[in-house]
Amino acid sequence: MDGSVRQPSLRQTIHNWIYSDRVQHFIIGLIILNAITLGLETSTVVLQHFGKVLLIIYRVILAAFVIEITLKLVASGWQFFRKPWNVFDFIIVGIALVPTSGPLAVLRVLRVLRVLRLISMLPRLRFVVESLLHAIPGIASIALLMLVLYYVFAVMATGLYSENFPQWFGSLGGSMYTLFQIMTLESWSMGIVRPVMEVHPYAWMFFVPFILFATFTILNLFIAIIVNTMQTMHETTSSEEEAHITSFVHEEHQQLSEEISALREELAGMRSLLAERVNKPDRAG
Repeated sequence: MDGSVRQPSLRQTIHNWIYSDRVQHFIIGLIILNAITLGLETSTVVLQHFGKVLLIIYRVILAAFVIEITLKLVASGWQFFRKPWNVFDFIIVGIALVPTSGPLAVLRVLRVLRVLRLISMLPRLRFVVESLLHAIPGIASIALLMLVLYYVFAVMATGLYSENFPQWFGSLGGSMYTLFQIMTLESWSMGIVRPVMEVHPYAWMFFVPFILFATFTILNLFIAIIVNTMQTMHETTSSEEEAHITSFVHEEHQQLSEEISALREELAGMRSLLAERVNKPDRAG
């Protein structure tokens, strides 16, 4: 009987190690530490006293990220780029390697993008982002509806109030911006609507329906679409996991049944062999 066990390849060993929970938790800790150091670098007092320490920490963390991405590339090969989150991590780390001196000094502020790697490392955050991406078609439809609503009300507002209030409704663009301010409910009453009502007493009949449609209806539709998408994705994920578990249990049950059948056959053979040995002395007697 050949008892040799096939040893995993070097690539498989690296894959199992780099994607292990211990290593992933270590990377998450580095990302959080990197976020803290980037925040500390905004303080001139901290830079004066601990600037060199922060620089060393920055270089060590960057080196760790480069090693991580390199090992993932070695472990997965070109399959690494088939996952969007891997491409995202690769781009974020690649930006950090770009020199930040001379004309590229503006890229220095992009170092903070490494904090976004938390999204790719934490499954729950990935789920939220993926839900937002899947909700884009619905969000685009609502955005188009809002644009039409803004356009209609802006044309009406420009025609009604441009003569007396050109600072707010003097042009179509100005009217749309004013309506956007009203939609956010920032100084909409005392700052805009009440001064307009001093000249046009029934102006509330224009602005109140706009607020009801734009603020309390359209914006809630955005939330509803996102929540509905998250619920749908959660149900899909649950169904896939349930199907995977069912398939696994079925395979295990089938394998167990085959092993039991083999044991029964082996037991029956042992019984027949034992019966033959018991009967031999009786024949001899």
